[in-house]
Amino acid sequence: MPVAAVFLPLLGSIIAGFFGRFIGDRGSQLVTCFAMVASAILAVILFVDVALHGQSRVVDLFTWMDTGDLQVQWALRFDTLSAVMVCVVTIVSTMVHIYSVGYMSHDHSIPRFMSYLSIFTFFMLMLVTADNFVQMFFGWEGVGVASYLLIGFWFDRPTANAAAIKAFVVNRVGDFGFALGIFAVFYLFGSLQFDTVFGAAPEISKATLNFLGHDYPALTVTCLLLFVGAMGKSAQLGLHTWLPDAMEGPTPVSALIHAATMVTAGVFMLARLSPMFEYAPGALATVVVVGGTTAVFAGSVGMAQNDIKRVIAYSTCSQLGYMFFAAGVSAYSAAMFHLMTHAFFKALLFLCAGSVIHAMSGEQDMRKMGGIAHLVPATYILMWIGSLALVGIWPFAGYFSKDMILEAAYAANSGVGYYAYWLGIFTAFLTAFYSGRLIFMTFHGKPRASHEVMHHAHESPGVMLWPLVLLAIGAVCAGFLGFHYFVGDGREHFWHEAILVLPANDTIERAEELPFWVGKLPLAVGILGLGLSWVAYIWKPSLPVATAARFRTLYLFLLNKWYFDEIYDFLIVRPLFALGVGLWKKGDGALIDGLGPDGLAATTRRISVGASRLQTGYLYHYAFAMLIGVVVLVSWYLLFPIGG
Repeated sequence: MPVAAVFLPLLGSIIAGFFGRFIGDRGSQLVTCFAMVASAILAVILFVDVALHGQSRVVDLFTWMDTGDLQVQWALRFDTLSAVMVCVVTIVSTMVHIYSVGYMSHDHSIPRFMSYLSIFTFFMLMLVTADNFVQMFFGWEGVGVASYLLIGFWFDRPTANAAAIKAFVVNRVGDFGFALGIFAVFYLFGSLQFDTVFGAAPEISKATLNFLGHDYPALTVTCLLLFVGAMGKSAQLGLHTWLPDAMEGPTPVSALIHAATMVTAGVFMLARLSPMFEYAPGALATVVVVGGTTAVFAGSVGMAQNDIKRVIAYSTCSQLGYMFFAAGVSAYSAAMFHLMTHAFFKALLFLCAGSVIHAMSGEQDMRKMGGIAHLVPATYILMWIGSLALVGIWPFAGYFSKDMILEAAYAANSGVGYYAYWLGIFTAFLTAFYSGRLIFMTFHGKPRASHEVMHHAHESPGVMLWPLVLLAIGAVCAGFLGFHYFVGDGREHFWHEAILVLPANDTIERAEELPFWVGKLPLAVGILGLGLSWVAYIWKPSLPVATAARFRTLYLFLLNKWYFDEIYDFLIVRPLFALGVGLWKKGDGALIDGLGPDGLAATTRRISVGASRLQTGYLYHYAFAMLIGVVVLVSWYLLFPIGG
């Protein structure tokens, strides 16, 4: 059963990818959707068996590498952490597959698209069921390749190609750090098996690494290198620039990448490696600072975006910041709780956005929407459910998970903990404001689209709406259903040995003793943010324009995403491009080719051309040459007589 749950998406991808032209569009859709439904059902059964009944297991498949001291098994690790991820990934991916049947119905490459979706899911499942670092890296890189294919699916669009390349390159930066971290793990522990490494972590925590004459805590350096990989995959500040551009892919791709799969890989990695990070306090503090800063950065940028998908994309980046600083204060279970709830309401929001785009004939600019609530009533209601869950309004899922993260940050009782808490509170306000802004600009007010677009606006078909309904149920119920097991009284039994938290770092335990206002402040600022968005976009619709004009510098700063792309372009892209052109023109062209192959060829050609000019075909030229030869020979004899 564990093997089938993981490998069924791969089987569906192979059939749709290699035999799509024979089984057709409908056949490809049926094969991949059936494989995903079966995988999701098996994942739920495994979740009950492993997480609720405590039947953890490792399924050995075969020996992958055995050379010298390096021995790597290919095995599927099923503990509570893996079971949660497999369940969430397969359920969300199944909804995306089914939704894609309707959304991509007019595309010319349906089998290829369905195959890409399934192979993406398979690589994610390989990542979360890995039993060692090499297997995790295999899934890690596989997800990166599949995301490149999905983001650039419409390869006839230059913007899609550029976005796919950008995602691939930026992730390679993070993956380089991840690879260095894996090398460091093998150097320190002599093994890449999780159980061996985790068991030796307390002893290795005392070791040091000497670099340029200075000693550094070995485990902290290793964890920081691994964290760089997590930053790239989960779009944390500095390595986040690929995430908004990934919106160039089809909307189902956005939902799959930004909900429960690729971007949550970094959060999962931190939870999986908690037995290492717990003994590296410096690395944990770094995670908190990066996560808190990312949350407020992405929340502020989301306030000024006009593309409906980009607003939700920056929301994803912001929520990932919450998950990261939760892990940084050792509230790994709260991070996983928010990962699970976020998967439902964020997939719901992206697919609702796709439904809006479908209704508006491909339009994504919210400034060209408005007044469509009565035309797409089901999408409107479902979008509200997803938004309220994102904002954290009771009793929706986000209320339970996000509030627990903020309480744990405050309970850390440290400088970085308070830093994350107050930035998280401000981010909660920003989240509520841009969520309300999205709803009101898209569905309310006067129609701003053309008459033709409004005339053709219509609700999505059932094959697109039913997955939204199921995700909405998760967005409503996942919070109070999972609270007891993930972060409540049952968490110790639920997580049994899947996550390690040292007693001194148990912030979730200490969160129960916090003042009342600490836990309720996020809800209050969420309601305040929604109220202010109603004032700005319904009651006083002229207010946003006046505010943007009044604070134009700040508005442009947020609209241009803190100018990260421009800074990177100036500091990195242009210098490297100029260096590349210089090496190409001057180094390769002028120096190497000029003196090497091209130079020798050109010299030989010049000599040949000169020699060919002697062969003119005129008799008097040859007679003159012979005469000159005779004169030279006679002159030589007279000047240098033989034997003289």
